[in-house]
Amino acid sequence: MKKNDNIEVLLFDVNETLLDITTLEPFFLRVFKNPLALRNWFAELVLYSQTMTVSGLYEPFANLAVGTLKMVGANHHISISDDDLDEFKERLGNLPAHPDVIPALKRLKAAGFRLATLTNSAPTQSPTLLEKAGISEFFERQFSIETVRSFKPHPATYRYAAQEMAVPLDRVCLVACHLWDTIGAQAAGCSGAFITRPNNNLLIAKNVPQPNFIAHDLTELVELLVGDL
Repeated sequence: MKKNDNIEVLLFDVNETLLDITTLEPFFLRVFKNPLALRNWFAELVLYSQTMTVSGLYEPFANLAVGTLKMVGANHHISISDDDLDEFKERLGNLPAHPDVIPALKRLKAAGFRLATLTNSAPTQSPTLLEKAGISEFFERQFSIETVRSFKPHPATYRYAAQEMAVPLDRVCLVACHLWDTIGAQAAGCSGAFITRPNNNLLIAKNVPQPNFIAHDLTELVELLVGDL
């Protein structure tokens, strides 16, 4: 039995929410001499994916990831070599799950929630990112925005996932450590659970939707959604 019976589906963001992108830091330390360049790259990747959608255009997320890496390199007067790209793609394709993920997913599934993922990344052949991370078994469905060719937080992405799960949007809760993602989901009609992983914080402004749930990690989110049940 769930504590929050109004929520049927927990729809998880993947990159950074479930999978730990800080394992890319050694690459950015070697190439940029600064591991925090990872945050610069990731912010540009998100910016330009959203820019493509707002402009009515589409390019796969992986291609944008490489393109924005080269762009950030050029901004820092650093040339990204083919060997650099090979290492980058290898690391990006083998991101581990955060330590809190598997225990939390076990409890949420046992509590009766239906679990699914929604990612900006395109589908890949097996073994997928989630299979490599050892967490694919927990999810009923794994959705990619490639089907609608619009990146999150476009409302079509959340509508697509809800339609495929055969539930109303108000029965879906988007779980993400990116506030722009929970804002988009809430604007589309879902509820939002915001995970405040490092470098992800609330934006307080009059018309910015605040998340329905705020948790430091997935362990704390389980306590909010399930408690001692």
